[in-house]
Amino acid sequence: MSEATTAPGFRATSTRDALTEVVRLGAQRMLTAALEAEVEAYIEGLQHIRDETGHRLVVRNGHLPEREITTGIGPLEVRQPRVNDRRVDEDGERLRFTSKILPPYLRRTKSIDELIPWLYLKGVSTGGFSDALTSILGPDAPGLSATSVVRLKQVWEKEFEVWNKRSLANKRYVYLWVDGVHFNVRLEGERACILVVIGATADGDKELLAVHDGVRESEQSWKEVLLDLKERGLDFSPEAAVGDGALGFWKALPKVYPKTRTQRCWVHKTANVLNHLPRRMQPEVKKRLHDIWMAETKELAERAFDHFVNLYQAKYPKAAECLTKDRDALLCFYDFPAEHWQHLRTTNPIESTFGTVRLRTKRTKGCGSRMATLTMVFKLAEAAQGSWRKLNGHQLLADLIQGVRFIDGIKVIAA
Repeated sequence: MSEATTAPGFRATSTRDALTEVVRLGAQRMLTAALEAEVEAYIEGLQHIRDETGHRLVVRNGHLPEREITTGIGPLEVRQPRVNDRRVDEDGERLRFTSKILPPYLRRTKSIDELIPWLYLKGVSTGGFSDALTSILGPDAPGLSATSVVRLKQVWEKEFEVWNKRSLANKRYVYLWVDGVHFNVRLEGERACILVVIGATADGDKELLAVHDGVRESEQSWKEVLLDLKERGLDFSPEAAVGDGALGFWKALPKVYPKTRTQRCWVHKTANVLNHLPRRMQPEVKKRLHDIWMAETKELAERAFDHFVNLYQAKYPKAAECLTKDRDALLCFYDFPAEHWQHLRTTNPIESTFGTVRLRTKRTKGCGSRMATLTMVFKLAEAAQGSWRKLNGHQLLADLIQGVRFIDGIKVIAA
């Protein structure tokens, strides 16, 4: 008698593993086919959009690196199709394809603790979590009932409340990255976005510092955020803050931390400048902007800056004005260690964390609970925080704190 039939209702381990493997491989093939079909439909729907030379702006571009997705039936190895989308929106920001079947955020998911915040911010109701999680993790995954999800969210809300009131006494954050993040959950009343602050500690670690809801990205809302940090003990002014030029943050900052230097994000600024220029010119203009912020010294950057303005001022005054109005803030990073420049020129810590779930133009029809949304954003950032790496040259942060000057990224040695 075979081992698989030794007792009624009993299946041997070897048989059970074989069946599970068949199911797992079948699921893997189905997922691969679904991803291919999704990309094919996306590209076909945009095949009419072409550049001046008649070439498509949206095409296939091979595959992304293979990644492993944890499911209720075991790990699935997936190679997701890559899309090269060269379109830009009205703000000059690059449009990107994001799979609805397998979003980038799920790349490192190991438990439903990371799935639930993402699903909530995508508009899945509490009652719909069971079906959604069953589809993603399989029927054997734990904690799928609506009741257990509600209980888990309540625990998280308490964690967020404690975290949001934690003492910051004697804490020192050398750099701040700030942004207003919009999700496809419409908050109650006029609280239209989530204000996020990430700080770099004196040891070079990046930490989530604040998560608040705000009225758009107004000065008053940002002032409330900064005052809350100060009232909880953050008395030391950060050396520099990095953010998008459109934020009310810049008006609020000097009223709370007047000594903090300001650095505008070059990624946002590039997109804003390109928005004032014909599409045919954008590759050339983008390269000239790149020549500014990649110059080895501030003097060379100033020359490239002047050349850019002289070149485009007459025909494209709005583009030149968009760049020149933030000149000092765009070149602030030259007064800090060269090892830190790549961290200071963009708001990448925030963009990379929330980029796959943020949505600036659309809203779901229903209102989301204020506390639930804040909690979900907090959990998303908390999950991502474990993968944030230290700043390059973090040992130089001690010099900044002690007041050591840097010129063109090089430490000035006192005579």
